[in-house]
Amino acid sequence: MTDDAYLFLLDDPAVSLGVPPAAVGELACMETPAVRAWLDAQGSTPTAPELRLLPPEETRAVPEGAERLPVPLSDEELSRVRRRLVPESPAGLEEELLAFRDCADGRDGLIGRALAAGVPPHRIVELTGVDPATVTAAADG
Repeated sequence: MTDDAYLFLLDDPAVSLGVPPAAVGELACMETPAVRAWLDAQGSTPTAPELRLLPPEETRAVPEGAERLPVPLSDEELSRVRRRLVPESPAGLEEELLAFRDCADGRDGLIGRALAAGVPPHRIVELTGVDPATVTAAADG
């Protein structure tokens, strides 16, 4: 096992292996000359759909023969990558919705994520105390 995460290119961007770096937010390594040169050499960009990132403990999953580059990540960056690898569960979102009752900041985004994860609208209303019309509007938006 290595201490570095790996950037790699997939042949098929529809494959759900790894995390697109653009989905993780800003990563210091993406601005380094080594990563920029590697991307240029591959004819790729930081936002290319085939560009993926895996944490050190998952690098064995990088496909054989895939173009790859080891990159160091900070603890915080690594944590964001790991969180993106694990799909959100409805139960986890229900806990977040329950805690959300007293806070309106980011409400529509949270409701949209919960709906996408399969939490029923009536359960969102129950957990958050928001008006059913708000949930319906988030589902339509």
